[in-house]
Amino acid sequence: MITQKIGETLQSVLDGVVAGFAASGINPNFLTFIGFAINCLAAYLFAYGFFAWAGATIILAGIFDMTDGRVARLSKRVTAFGGFYDSVLDRYSDLCLLIGLLIYYSRINRYAYVVLVAVSMIGSVMVSYTRARAENLIKTCKVGFMERPERVVLTIIGALFDRMAPVLWLIAVLSNVTVIHRIMFTRQEAAKLAPQQTAS
Repeated sequence: MITQKIGETLQSVLDGVVAGFAASGINPNFLTFIGFAINCLAAYLFAYGFFAWAGATIILAGIFDMTDGRVARLSKRVTAFGGFYDSVLDRYSDLCLLIGLLIYYSRINRYAYVVLVAVSMIGSVMVSYTRARAENLIKTCKVGFMERPERVVLTIIGALFDRMAPVLWLIAVLSNVTVIHRIMFTRQEAAKLAPQQTAS
């Protein structure tokens, strides 16, 4: 009951923010860019070890990430380019945050964690790439757990509670497991389509 009330309150606040942005006439693509710029600030905070501040900053960026698409729909400004632009800046945001961590661990000479962050970067990029590439072959490829929302939430938790090391292990392992899952799923689905393509 309490969690439901909290959820309803947060939703009403978000709806108010979306309505305010839509009424202002702001371009949804500009909201996307603001979210990206705030994530770049979070990356800077990561690079210098201000993890709690970085976590709070990512939450702020998330407000813009959650509202740009809704503002576009409410103001009837949905475009194909807007969806593409949002996806591209999401990837840049993810990588900038990880680069911030890469710089931090390099500065304190924790080279094992530099490698861990690098593996997390590879997994994060490949989760998106495998889905995009698979959906050129099959209808949809949304299997796997470690997509962007999960990675963002884990990063926020790791930053706010000073548990970034275990969070990075989770992202590094589960994102690459998700990639493997998507490869196997695409192989199976493509094999099902092969007889149909031959028949046609």
